Amino acid sequence: MEPEMEDKTLELMNTSGMESQNLVDDLSPKKNTVLKLSNGPVVGPRKRPSEGNYEKEKEHCIALFDQWSEADQVEFVERLISRMCHYQHGHINSYLKPMLQRDFITALPAQGLDHIAENILSFLDARSLCSAELVCKEWQRVISEGMLWKKLIERMVRTDPLWKGLSERHQWEKYLFKNRTTEVPPNSYYHSLYPKIIQDIETIEANWRCGRHNLQRIQCRSENSKGVYCLQYDDDKIISGLRDNSIKIWDKQSLECLKILTGHTGSVLCLQYDERVIVTGSSDSTVRVWEVTTGEVLNTLIHHNEAVLHLRFANGLMVTCSKDRSIAVWDMASPTDISLRRVLVGHRAAVNVVDFDDKYIVSASGDRTIKVWSTSTCEFVRTLNGHKRGIACLQYRDRLVVSGSSDNTIRLWDIECGACLRVLEGHEELVRCIRFDNKRIVSGAYDGKIKVWDLQAALDPRAPASTLCLRTLVEHSGRVFRLQFDEFQIISSSHDDTILIWDFLNVSTNGQSEGRSPSRTYTYISR
Repeated sequence: MEPEMEDKTLELMNTSGMESQNLVDDLSPKKNTVLKLSNGPVVGPRKRPSEGNYEKEKEHCIALFDQWSEADQVEFVERLISRMCHYQHGHINSYLKPMLQRDFITALPAQGLDHIAENILSFLDARSLCSAELVCKEWQRVISEGMLWKKLIERMVRTDPLWKGLSERHQWEKYLFKNRTTEVPPNSYYHSLYPKIIQDIETIEANWRCGRHNLQRIQCRSENSKGVYCLQYDDDKIISGLRDNSIKIWDKQSLECLKILTGHTGSVLCLQYDERVIVTGSSDSTVRVWEVTTGEVLNTLIHHNEAVLHLRFANGLMVTCSKDRSIAVWDMASPTDISLRRVLVGHRAAVNVVDFDDKYIVSASGDRTIKVWSTSTCEFVRTLNGHKRGIACLQYRDRLVVSGSSDNTIRLWDIECGACLRVLEGHEELVRCIRFDNKRIVSGAYDGKIKVWDLQAALDPRAPASTLCLRTLVEHSGRVFRLQFDEFQIISSSHDDTILIWDFLNVSTNGQSEGRSPSRTYTYISR
């Protein structure tokens, strides 16, 4: 290639006499020029004076350049660049940068690849998607026709329980997860919907922080005894276990009692249900399995020698614990086919609470310890020590254990290493119930108070203790026995024979004092 290039250079120089000699002079290094490709100093004249024949020479060079092959053109330009000084390289670099930039979002649809452009932009968050719409009309068209605001909302609903709950409650879920049909609104609908959702979320979070709520109250009075020991709820119903030996099922909207299940001969201390069955534990030492829809008793398990204090079941496994200091692990093939797999012993006092997942069974006792067992083998793993008095409640999820004790404290534990991560102080009596999600811990105690704690701050050792309790809710007039919560509400039960629904979504804005709202009460009198 070099001889051919030299021939072309000679041809170029022989074309115009003195003019070509001037061109050769320009392409040759000057005597006082130091040609280096390094970043060191470059010596030499920076600009040659304009001359009348420059334009003619330039046009002739361009004409010859256009006749060469692409490879020859590249080699020729490389040789020219190598003869330039550093500041000239900077000018060329500035000139080339915008030429090398490509608008691939505009180019892809031109090649019939709209779906790739849509897929790339679908990974943007809301702020970036807004900016992308302003780039040009073609980007805006891709976003609009690709329904990317709809896809962004769908992605949030799939991954965030708060978004999912809002979609169900505000009924815009019916416009999601559908193909492009005439029933689906245009992209502009979802674009305007997104900031409304963000506003709703900010309002809910502010209500939690400030304690603003709408309160509903269910009175569960019975003739012989008072107290609601346990509960669980869903969007349609609340199921509660009472001191009067009964299980009551309530309509969550009207707050009316739909059904009463009887059969236990002692107080109903714990319960859990799914779409098929309700499983209850009682101070009569038995575990009963009920059919959800009919209330029929399907099975009665007689194993423990004293009161069944707590139970959990999932994925064909059930774990129960008792005042008799033992833990029973059961295989649940069906509601009527439940067999005892193993009995776990080791606690020196009543086992008050159990929880488990695929890896560990976790139990807590009045002996002040938390014990960890292998779910698959039922072998003992470790003991967590730290509480100064008996432990009344705990929840375990994703390596984190949160426990409440009669020493009035709440402790956060790393189950893998057994370390206590944080101690929360604030309750004035025994902490009886506790639940947490990825944002909050909610606890109830014998002081009649419910406290909302910032979980993420509690896990940060730098966070001051004074900032951890977000709100204290005071409405119960007796001990708080059990609570459950989600992104929108807390439902709690108490020795005062009531079930309270603390609604942080549908909050009145009529100027009520912060943290207290008019309550709607339904009273059920047993006969």
